[in-house]
Amino acid sequence: KIADWSKRKLKVLPQEVLEDINIFSLNLERNRFKDVSGISKLINLKELTLSRNEFVEFPSEIQFLVNLEKLYLNQNKIQSIPEEIFPKLQKLELLKLSTNRLSKLPTDLRCCKNLLHLGLSHNYLKELTEAVVGLPSLRELYVDNNRLSELPAELFNNKSLVTFRAASNRLREPPDEVCIGGLKQIRSYFKQLKLSQPDFVRRVKTMFLGSSMAGKSTLCRSLKDRQPVMVDVKDRTVGIEISEVQIEGFRFLFWDFAGQEEYYLTHHVFITPQALVILVIDLASYNIDDPQSFKEKVSFWINNVMMRVPDSVILPVGTHIDKCRDDREVQEKKCDIGDKIKDMLAKRELMLDQRRKNIDDKIEPKLFSDQSNKLDQVASYSLKCLDLVPIDCTNYKDIEQLQEKILDFVQDIETFPNVVKKLPHIYQAVESAIEDLIKDNQFPKHGIVSLTQLLTDIKQKVGKLDEDDLKGILRYLHYIGIIVWYEEIPALSETVFVKPSFLITLFKIIVRLDLKEQLECIPRELLLTENSLVKDRNMWAEDFHSKATLHSTAMRLLVKMTLQKGNISEDEDFVEEIAGTRHEKSKLLSLLEHFEICLPATPTKALNPQAREFVPHQQWRKSGTEAPTKACLFPSLLKHNSTVSRMWGEDKLTDVRVRIYFLPEIPHGFFHRLIIKACSLYAPYWVGQEQCLVMCNAKPLLFKQNCEEDQFIEIRYRRPEDNKFQQMWDMIQAIIQKIKTLMEQWPGLCQHICSPCTVPNCSADYEWTDLSGSDDIYDMVKDDKLTCRNGHTERTELLFPKGIVPVLSQMNLHVNTFLQ
Repeated sequence: KIADWSKRKLKVLPQEVLEDINIFSLNLERNRFKDVSGISKLINLKELTLSRNEFVEFPSEIQFLVNLEKLYLNQNKIQSIPEEIFPKLQKLELLKLSTNRLSKLPTDLRCCKNLLHLGLSHNYLKELTEAVVGLPSLRELYVDNNRLSELPAELFNNKSLVTFRAASNRLREPPDEVCIGGLKQIRSYFKQLKLSQPDFVRRVKTMFLGSSMAGKSTLCRSLKDRQPVMVDVKDRTVGIEISEVQIEGFRFLFWDFAGQEEYYLTHHVFITPQALVILVIDLASYNIDDPQSFKEKVSFWINNVMMRVPDSVILPVGTHIDKCRDDREVQEKKCDIGDKIKDMLAKRELMLDQRRKNIDDKIEPKLFSDQSNKLDQVASYSLKCLDLVPIDCTNYKDIEQLQEKILDFVQDIETFPNVVKKLPHIYQAVESAIEDLIKDNQFPKHGIVSLTQLLTDIKQKVGKLDEDDLKGILRYLHYIGIIVWYEEIPALSETVFVKPSFLITLFKIIVRLDLKEQLECIPRELLLTENSLVKDRNMWAEDFHSKATLHSTAMRLLVKMTLQKGNISEDEDFVEEIAGTRHEKSKLLSLLEHFEICLPATPTKALNPQAREFVPHQQWRKSGTEAPTKACLFPSLLKHNSTVSRMWGEDKLTDVRVRIYFLPEIPHGFFHRLIIKACSLYAPYWVGQEQCLVMCNAKPLLFKQNCEEDQFIEIRYRRPEDNKFQQMWDMIQAIIQKIKTLMEQWPGLCQHICSPCTVPNCSADYEWTDLSGSDDIYDMVKDDKLTCRNGHTERTELLFPKGIVPVLSQMNLHVNTFLQ
């Protein structure tokens, strides 16, 4: 017998349950249990679900359920598990303990010889003991988001283990970048460690971020050369510049990111965890009395790093102090920035706490447990923001002192706990082999080689090596930024960039501040190679300027022009491979689409009044006009919403609305990537700067972002006149799902969803519960109508998809906005 007693606000097991010994599956999810006294009477129980309750201690009476096969205790607050529980659970096959507060496991867990699945994600574990290593039948193990620094090699001798996840642990052995490659690569890592003495590698990826003209390039190059280096305005960074420097046993990979807004759309591709972020701030132009100055020069960058890589270390560096009045001004600005950063981080923590409190104060907080756990996860991240270092980039002593400070920071185990990586010697040998091949000019100047050729060349250098093991090492080198190999992109899976700088060069062909000017500079002789004229060039420039649309032919010519300037265009096959042809997509376009920087589009043309009339049952012929040219749309470069506004019309009071609120804010580029994802689902579509309109079966859906103090994305749908709501909620749910997918790339970001009251000028919201609470999202809710806290009543289907049980305002619950 299966018994479902979930979501009943239960604190004590009902007598009806305790008296029914025929129950073999019992669901008690989303209740208020702190104990399950009497459950030992259910001697035939095989499956027990206690997820999302209020357990602080492991319910010891479970040990008497000797027939138990599946136990779900995830998303509670369990801090420890006593010994002598698991030896009695010999039939246990699945144990989920994720999202608790466990710091260690009982040693007798290893007695569960039949355990196949063990979920321990999102806990406080610092090591995996013999309790886990000794599970002979274990097939799936999840330990991501703990506090592990090492994994036991013995664990991977278990051939039964087929699934393993350990992300977000700051591992040193094996490094996170090895674990990302999966179980096969981890086993290869430990196998290679046995064959030779390990290398202890000290490598730090260092990212230079900050506003335009803050002095990032000057600082980056000065640190590299260990002396002041002046960078002219015309030589400022376009896109991203990569360099490398060795300083006292540490290898620094410098990534200098351009500060202009146009380049932000590529930052998400290259900003990675476990890096030192040097935030460069122009102290001379910083204005203590202007809040916008702090926002643009400091908080914008910290917020984006905090959302994208929330466990980062940020070192603010104040530049141009030689242009400040005196040392007093420098110290005032340093103190002001430091105080405002502390205040900003404190406010963020306060907002997280307030949001958690709002959930805890609800009548049914367990309906929001997923949101609560996400808040706990975000709060657990520890972004470290170091004290600001003011420097004069023209002063040798200042450069030297900054370098010494950086070395001190990276050697501090509290600040950088895993800066030293333990690697098999073969990893360093493969990396050195690639470096030697580049120095010996064995690769083309551009550094793009086929995977097959690279594997062959490396084997000749390092000797016999299993190909899968070698691919695993290449995968590791890709994750740390030494090479670039996008094996997940079909068009690029057999291509390796052994010089990542050339990949940046490709991005810079398209993602640049002066692209319109570049289009206008395409020479006439190059235009003729694509059967184009100057008038076409002018049209391309105008379409890009006014519509953010880049024609494919123009893209090919820009690539050819760049390759010619770099003297690397002798190989016509290579040029076609990178630039594409009229019939083949370019590798550059594949990259841009994969990273959701642009959207495949077809430029529209005016209707042709001379077109022949269509007559049924007769052949229709074109009137000589060409088919539309293929192109790419860059949503982030659009300047207005006029096209979307014209197609959508005015917002109506009857529109069905859903809002997704973000904390701390909507990340830069998030909305434009959402546009690209949504437009891959629906056609036709119209795109604007902050709005997007999509159609499905002639039904329009609009979504737009609001970047005021309370930042949210609003979805609007015209109220169905036929009372058929299935398609409406299908479309809304699809957009929400795309938002959830995108949010996975911003682990420091929180969101919650609500439906505003439909009565004009009413400030009340109907807050959505967790979306994962219903087996069928479209089951009809019990209440046909709901009442907001201000007394307005509305039909349920205009506020929620069927199956999501809202927090009802007639229960006298005040629904707070996200930032209240």
